[in-house]
Amino acid sequence: MPSDHYPVSLLLAGQPCLVVGGGSVAVRKAEGLARSRARVTVVASDIDPAIELLPVAVERRPYRRGEAGRYRLVITATGVPGVDASVAADAAAAGVWVNCADDPAHCTFLLPAVHRDGPVTVAVSTGGASPALATWLRRQIVGILGEGLGGLAEVLEEARRRVQASGRPTESLDWHGFLDGPLTRLALDGRLDEARKLLDEAVR
Repeated sequence: MPSDHYPVSLLLAGQPCLVVGGGSVAVRKAEGLARSRARVTVVASDIDPAIELLPVAVERRPYRRGEAGRYRLVITATGVPGVDASVAADAAAAGVWVNCADDPAHCTFLLPAVHRDGPVTVAVSTGGASPALATWLRRQIVGILGEGLGGLAEVLEEARRRVQASGRPTESLDWHGFLDGPLTRLALDGRLDEARKLLDEAVR
């Protein structure tokens, strides 16, 4: 079936982002943006102490009509339908991407359940149908794959750069063959030096 959801990974480092709301949901949203190195501003009259521990700007006040238009990305999570709808309307009118927590109808983007391991990000979405299912699926995937994917990605990136430096196309190596072979197990077991040696021999 066709889907109206187009998955992307946004590069938000240094970009101004707004979180409206100061409760536990807002904490998670602000934390996710901060981990992406966005410039985050949190606006709410009442602020959870956990937000104060994040590298974000905090403004203890109500949301001001129209201010969503000054940001590149907005998340509203006040839990007050009228306020969240107002924030979402302001953002949409200004052409700013907006997520309205637990209200897909007012969203222009949806937030998946996310697992990060170094440069690797695993994201699972159900299109807003069931956040609980998305979280469950994320746990299942991580349970099957295990930790260490970040190290595997770094080793592959190093090898890919060496191939590029040699003037050869990166497609000249059978990357899928390596991943189906012992390379993946070596990296997931933390034996990165052995994984590097295996790829070094292939690159040479």
